[in-house]
Amino acid sequence: MASKKFIELQDFSDEQLVSELDAVQTQYQKLKFDHTLKGLENPLALREVRRDIARLNTEIRKRQISSMTPEQLADRTKIRARRKK
Repeated sequence: MASKKFIELQDFSDEQLVSELDAVQTQYQKLKFDHTLKGLENPLALREVRRDIARLNTEIRKRQISSMTPEQLADRTKIRARRKK
């Protein structure tokens, strides 16, 4: 089952996804810095932010792949096949 956050990301535009990714990455850097200096009340917040970054990256990449032409998809398949060897 898809998470609530993932479903919300599907409604975002491409520009909103990129700006959200920048904001979340900035938040993650700040949390890491704060955790290093004084510790966080809830260190599991770092995990949640990392997962949010991964969700955003996944949605951005999914949209990139869906907008590829058939030729680009064929080249991508060749590259993936070469990596498996």
